[in-house]
Amino acid sequence: MVRAWYMDSSADDQRLPHCHDPPQPVSLEQLAELSGVLYFKIDADRYEEEGKLSNLRKERNYSFSDTITITPERLPNYEQKIKSFFEEHLHSDEEIRFILDGSGYFDVRDKNDKWIRIECVKGDLLILPAGIYHRFTLDTKNYIQAMRLFVGEPVWTPINRPADQHPARTSYLTSLQKA
Repeated sequence: MVRAWYMDSSADDQRLPHCHDPPQPVSLEQLAELSGVLYFKIDADRYEEEGKLSNLRKERNYSFSDTITITPERLPNYEQKIKSFFEEHLHSDEEIRFILDGSGYFDVRDKNDKWIRIECVKGDLLILPAGIYHRFTLDTKNYIQAMRLFVGEPVWTPINRPADQHPARTSYLTSLQKA
């Protein structure tokens, strides 16, 4: 089950949990309210039989998927890619990740511009709304395998911060105000 918390401001290794002491947990309901991030638990070993992923794909028009394995042994230009994933950015489309194996962290900005760290493990599916500032890193296990889902042709273009005037960002902020 996914866990989320407000991050500390430590400059330590990005792969560490970065919890406040005492911790400042964020519930799934708070996560959705504060950032618009949606969470689903899906059986990663039986997702085809289970049907949840198939239903979600139909409901949200996810027509394309692929799988990425992030580990030093499998990802070309690993160090460069990990650095680029950890740059704060947004996308003009939703970012959908279904964790098939391993673990890592998505960091998202809440509506007050504070970092929330989301620990993702096998079976977690996250939907990050278009326009949300976010970043990704592995944890200290240095391994994750994820299915990436898209509406139509895949677009992986990160738009680095600052991008406050980008249409996806302004639309995102408007949707948070209405919620």
